[in-house]
Amino acid sequence: MKNPRDVIKRPVITERTSEFIEQQKYVFEVDLKANKTEIKQAIEAIFKVKVVNVNTLRVPAKPKRYGRHSGYTSEWKKAFVTLSADSKPLEFFEASV
Repeated sequence: MKNPRDVIKRPVITERTSEFIEQQKYVFEVDLKANKTEIKQAIEAIFKVKVVNVNTLRVPAKPKRYGRHSGYTSEWKKAFVTLSADSKPLEFFEASV
């Protein structure tokens, strides 16, 4: 198994994702090559909670311009993690709400 800290990069905290916290759903940016099983094992290892479901989404690169120079943003992967009803809420999401 990969190191859990290499699979989970950072939490995605936005106005929309903060609404999911009431439903025990959390959103993370994860490694592009990580699969759902690795994401589930990493979340359970880092936060000591029980994960019920993992949904993933690849966010494509977007074209961006800066003056006459153009390029693309990086492609990244997003994971929607659903915790079990008896799991405790994740503590660093509590401070943002």
